Amino acid sequence: MIMGKTCKEISVGDKAEFSKSITDADIIMFAGVTGDMNPVHINQEFAKNTVFGKRIVHGILSIGFISNVLGTQLPGPGAVYIGQTCQFLKPVYIGDTITAKVEVIAKDEDLNRVWLRTYCTNQREQIVIDGEAIMMPRKEKDKKTA
Repeated sequence: MIMGKTCKEISVGDKAEFSKSITDADIIMFAGVTGDMNPVHINQEFAKNTVFGKRIVHGILSIGFISNVLGTQLPGPGAVYIGQTCQFLKPVYIGDTITAKVEVIAKDEDLNRVWLRTYCTNQREQIVIDGEAIMMPRKEKDKKTA
């Protein structure tokens, strides 16, 4: 089993990212799993009369891409999410390619915590979500492999 980095193995400035193009199926499945059936996400007739003019992707779906990076790359497997703040700056639409990016901005080895800037860009390199996460990386003793 691959394990993520310990606080000691992480440096300020470390970066990771993940990209995905969002499909209609992604939105429908997310709505089904979460129960969030807000018509701005799932009903084109409703959404065309909103400020967006068409359906938008659930904001939390986009934040899920940040969770992917944190849980699989940096700090990676074994890390625990402590908190997340974010601002939704631009809407995300079906067909957009979203890239979730994280960068370590601070760490405290005594507390076993890392702070990361977290943000998502679209295919035009526009920042659509901006925020910060606090993570507890795995401890050295958790390094055993399965």
